[in-house]
Amino acid sequence: MLYWLTALSDGGDFFNLFRYITFRAGGSFMTALIFGFLFGRPLINVLRKRQGKGQPIRNDGPEGHFVKAGTPTMGGLLIVGALLTSTLMWARLDNPFIWIVLFVTMSFAAIGFADDYAKVSKQNTKGVSGKVRMALGLLVAAIAGYWAAQYHPDALTNKLAFPVFKETLLNLGFLFVPFAMIVIVGAANAVNLTDGLDGLAIMPVMIASGTLGIIAYAVGRVDFTEYLDVHYVPGTGEILVFVAGLIGGGLGFLWYNAPPAAVFMGDTGSLALGGALGAIAVSTKHEIVLAIVGGLFVVEALSVIIQVLYFKRTGKRVFLMAPIHHHYEKKGWAESTIVIRFWIISLILAMIGLATLKVR
Repeated sequence: MLYWLTALSDGGDFFNLFRYITFRAGGSFMTALIFGFLFGRPLINVLRKRQGKGQPIRNDGPEGHFVKAGTPTMGGLLIVGALLTSTLMWARLDNPFIWIVLFVTMSFAAIGFADDYAKVSKQNTKGVSGKVRMALGLLVAAIAGYWAAQYHPDALTNKLAFPVFKETLLNLGFLFVPFAMIVIVGAANAVNLTDGLDGLAIMPVMIASGTLGIIAYAVGRVDFTEYLDVHYVPGTGEILVFVAGLIGGGLGFLWYNAPPAAVFMGDTGSLALGGALGAIAVSTKHEIVLAIVGGLFVVEALSVIIQVLYFKRTGKRVFLMAPIHHHYEKKGWAESTIVIRFWIISLILAMIGLATLKVR
């Protein structure tokens, strides 16, 4: 919205700053951060009053989690609200990629909100049927995948790009949309599975989104793509404004989610943020890099898949409990130890993902 102030510029005054993505990204970050600090406590008070007993705790979960009973959930509303406000204020609203990532984020937030509401109102951990959530998520992802393909350059449309090997493009044809569905829904559910400890999911999400935001800015500038020898996707640079809002909103949420958490993110936040990561990756043609940058989420999801399949086949468990962060809890690791070490792993993976921009 504020981008249109450039119409008042003569090319050398304050209003000219609004032409620059980096300036507007900074504005987006600060807006989201202030939003989080201003509305965090009032939102928590409302959620605590409305939810009463708060998020239900699994009976078969780690023993240390029972002390968290009564903590309200749906804290993702704070992140989503900050992200939406900052993006609408600072991003170019004539950019299709902004609307694609917003569409996915808000749609998955709505799905997560319905699930959280069902859990809180019924006071059980089941919520909305998994089949219903999956079907709605796949529908949203299908729309987003098809939408993004319409704005990719002809040379990249419906094709899968590989990191390191620039000249290698796999033409997926009509399979691109199903592939995009897997990426977006997979990312959403992987982040959802990771959100099991105070502060565990939000920091890796911010690290991964920041990395993807840098990549989006780079592949959206022809001079950068020529220097880095990567594929040029016009318009994706604007996604940096969205990412800055996500990080600002995430930090505002982490202020209240730091141990001991005053509020949980809930599916409202985890599904929305995971979907956002998937949508950014699809938009920028860096789906494989997402698997590297978000490697922590991949491992969390795989630990659940392995546990379920192995148990059905043998009746035994590979991990003491899945997702894998609960395995380490069962082994006696302190919650703060698990969280910080997983943050470190996320940062290492982000650096590896960034390195793929130049390694050719």
